This record gives sequence, structure tokens and C-alpha cells, in this order.
Amino acid sequence: MASTVYAAANSTSMAATAVILPRIPTRPTITRFSGLPSLPARAFSTSVMRVSGSKRSNLFQIKVSEDASSAPDANELFNDLKEKWDAVENKSTVIIYGGGAIVAVWLSSIVVGAINSVPVLPKIMELVGLGYSGWFVYRYLLFKSSRKELATDIESIKKKIAGTE
Repeated sequence: MASTVYAAANSTSMAATAVILPRIPTRPTITRFSGLPSLPARAFSTSVMRVSGSKRSNLFQIKVSEDASSAPDANELFNDLKEKWDAVENKSTVIIYGGGAIVAVWLSSIVVGAINSVPVLPKIMELVGLGYSGWFVYRYLLFKSSRKELATDIESIKKKIAGTE
């Protein structure tokens, strides 16, 4: 850390006193990314306007307009939730499933924390995840026929969950 020495003189005694103060930067260092291209204006209700300034500092002002139809009312949301809750026949089952889901998330966070505390295990799990991701891409996403198979599998799972199958 750099220091600056200032000498102060008292007019009555003419003795010089040295004061050592740390050098404080006058303004913070700001990294500017001026080489980035500017984004085109969006087609929906957001417009980007350039503020006058030097070529070095690209400042943008974003103006967003709100549509009354796109912003849902809080009372409307609460009424909708209340209607759906009243339509549920077996409320105790929903409460038990919700509580079970919360307990499952809590327990899984404990297990992940325990695995993360072992020094080598997180890297091994990362390798397993990368290997599985590579296999998934090769198996389901690389070829057109396998993508169709994945789409039909997803649709059948949706039907099973919705109960329409």
C-alpha cells in the first residue's frame, strides 16, 4: 500500500511535523466493454434509445411500457387459487403430498451437502453427470428418429401424469 508524507508547519514553533496518510484512490476503476455490438430494438413493448455521449461510453436507456391486459391483478390471482382449492375434493391428500415434497427437498439438500463435504466425491459426481449428459445427447438428440422417439416418450409420460391414458 502506498503512503504519502505530508509536512505541516506550525507558525509559532516553526517545527515541522510529518503526517503519514494512506493513499486513497480518487475514483474507482470501472471496466467498460465498449467493443460489444449493440442489440437491435425489440418488436414488443420495449424500446432501446441511445443517450448522447462519447464513442467510448455506450449508455443505453431502456423504456418499457406496461399493458394493463398483461399485468394480472393480485385479487384475481387469489380468487383463482381459492376457486381451485375449493374444487379439490381430497384436501388432506394434497396437504400430505405437499408436506412430503417439502420433506423430500429438505432431505435431498442434506444428502447433497454431505456428498459435497467429501473432497473427491463432487468431482466424481461431476464426471458421472457429464457422462450421462453425453450419453443422453448421443441417444436422444443427435438423430432425427431418436428425437421423434423422445417426443413420443414425453407425450406418453404427460398422458400418464394427466390421467388421460
